[in-house]
Amino acid sequence: MVKHQPLQVYEKQILLSFVTGLYGCRWKRYQRSQDESSKWECVWFMILCSSFLLLLSWVYFWFVAQNDFNEFNWSIYNRSGEWMDETLPIILSTAVGFSYVTFLMILALFHVSLGQQLNLFWLHKVGVSAALLSTLSGVLSVDDIWGEEWHILRVSLQSTAPFLHILALASVTALSWFVAGYVIGRERSNLQGTVMLLYFILVFLVYLAPLMFTCPCIMDRHRLKARPAVIGRRGAPMLAPENTLMSFSRALQQGTSSVEADVSISVDGVPFLMRDHTLRRTTDVGQIFPDRQFSEASFFNWTEIRSLNAGQWFLKSDPYWTVQALTARDRSKISNQTVCSLVEMLRLVARSNSSALINIRKPPSGHPRYQNWFMDTLWAVQKSGISQKRVTWSPDTHRGRVRGFHMAANEKLPVKEVKQRGITSLTLHYSKVHPKDIEEYLANNVSVTVYPVNKAWLYSIMWCSGVPSVSSDAPQVLRKVSYPIWLMSQNAYKFIWMASDLVSLTTVIGIFCFQKWRMSDAQHCNAEWIVLNAVRCHSNRDVNVMKEKLLFSGDLTMELPSPEEISQQRTEAIPFFQADSSPGFHSSVTMS
Repeated sequence: MVKHQPLQVYEKQILLSFVTGLYGCRWKRYQRSQDESSKWECVWFMILCSSFLLLLSWVYFWFVAQNDFNEFNWSIYNRSGEWMDETLPIILSTAVGFSYVTFLMILALFHVSLGQQLNLFWLHKVGVSAALLSTLSGVLSVDDIWGEEWHILRVSLQSTAPFLHILALASVTALSWFVAGYVIGRERSNLQGTVMLLYFILVFLVYLAPLMFTCPCIMDRHRLKARPAVIGRRGAPMLAPENTLMSFSRALQQGTSSVEADVSISVDGVPFLMRDHTLRRTTDVGQIFPDRQFSEASFFNWTEIRSLNAGQWFLKSDPYWTVQALTARDRSKISNQTVCSLVEMLRLVARSNSSALINIRKPPSGHPRYQNWFMDTLWAVQKSGISQKRVTWSPDTHRGRVRGFHMAANEKLPVKEVKQRGITSLTLHYSKVHPKDIEEYLANNVSVTVYPVNKAWLYSIMWCSGVPSVSSDAPQVLRKVSYPIWLMSQNAYKFIWMASDLVSLTTVIGIFCFQKWRMSDAQHCNAEWIVLNAVRCHSNRDVNVMKEKLLFSGDLTMELPSPEEISQQRTEAIPFFQADSSPGFHSSVTMS
C-alpha cells in the first residue's frame, strides 16, 4: 500500500505567471491547482463576457453613427442651448473601456485554455463593473436623446451583414475548442449536456443567419442603376460654415448637381438662410446684440442680420473636425462670412446652371410677415433670375399658388396621396427608405431624395437601393465614390455562404475529435508509466495533471514488484528524480 501526503508542484512558466498575474494579480511562481473555479468566479466570468459583447455592440453603433455625429451634437444643443462636441468624450471613453474589457477577455480565455482557475482580481472587478454600468447608462441616454438613431443599426447591417456573418462563423468555430475541452475533459453531468446543446443551437443559428437579412448590394451588376446625384445640404458644411455663400460655392465646386438650404423670413420681408430658430450658434449675436441672443432669428431685420459674423463660430467650434485641414487663406475667408440671403444663393446656383431645394420655415404667429411670407419667398426667387423649373419648394403648402415649381414633401406618404397632392419629389430620412418603397415611387414618377448621407458605405447602400439623389453634408467625400464599395451576385454570395458554413462545420468536428483523442490519451496513463517513463517522453500539461491526480488521490493501490525489479526501476528512474529535484519540487511519500 502506498500512502500519500499532499504534493505541491511549482513550475517556472513565464507565460502562465504573466497571464495569472495580470488577470488575478498572482505574480509569484504559480502553484498549479486542479480545483474548479468557484461559482462566484464563474459568475464574474459571465459578467465579463456580457460586458465584452455589450461594448462590442456599442463600438459598432458609434462606428456606423459617424454619419450623423453633427445631428447628435445639434440635438444636444437644442436641449442645453450650448454647442459642445459630445461625441469626442463618448468615443474616447468607449475606446478605453472596450480595450480594457477585451484585454481581460483574452486573459480569461487563456485561463480556460490552460485549465486554470478564474480568479479575477478585485480591482478588475471594479473596472468591469464601471465599464458595464457606464455603457448601460450611455445606451439609456442615447435612447432618450437620440432614440431615432437606432435605425442606423438596421441600415448598416444591409452593408455589413455578410462580413459580420463570416466573423461570427470564425468566432463560433474558435469557441468550439473551449467547449470541446470543457465537455470532453470532465465527468458526465447535466451541465455539460446543456453547454453542448446551447453551443450547437448557436452554431445552427449562425449558419442560417443569411436567411434573416437582405442586402441591396447582393445583386447582378446589370441591375445597378445610375449613380445617385449629390445635393449639397446647406452647401458643403464640412468645408465652410453652413448656409453661407462660401459653403454653397464649395458644394458646387465639388460637383453637386443641386444645393439645399433652410429659409427664414426677416421682419422686413427678406428671406435669409438659417437652420436654427435663433442666431446664437452660427453668428456672434451674443456680442453684437447680447440682450436679443435668445430671440427668434426671424424677429431681426435684414440690416441687423447682415451685420453679424457667420464664420468665426465655425473656426472656433470645428463641428466636423475639418478646420485643421483648411489653408490659411480659407480660414481668413471663413472668418469674414456673413449670413446669406436667398437671392444671393439662387443667383450663384443660376450662374452654375444647377438647381436648388429650399426648405421654408413659416414665421411664428405675431410676426409682421406671417401672412406674406409666401409672396416674399416667391419675389426672392423671381428676383434671382433662376428658372422656376430648377427650384424645388418644400413644404408643399400653397400648392394652388405655386406654379412652375417642383413640390416636395418631407414625410413618407402613400403613392395615391402623393399623386392627389401633386407632389413630384419626396425628401426622406435614410432610415425611412426601403428598396421596395423606392421602386414603387419611381414607377409612379416620384423622385426620392435621401438625407443625410455622409459616408461612402451609406451612399453605396442607397445606390444599390436605386435612390436617384442624396442630400449630403460631405459632397467632397461622396465625389470619390465612383462605384459601390462592394457588389456581389446572388450566386456568388450563396457559394461563399455555403462554403464558409461547410468549412466551419468541418473544423468544429475536427476540433471535437482532436480534443477527444487528446483527452483519451492522457486518461490512459497509469502510475508506473508516469513515474518510470516520464523522463523518456516530452513533458506536457496532461502528464503533469495525471501526476497530481494520482498523488492527490487516496485510493491508489499498486502491487509491489520483486527486489530485482525494484533495483532495475531505481536505476532507470534516477534521471527522472534528478530532473525533478529542483528547489521548486517537493514530495513526501511514506511506504508501508
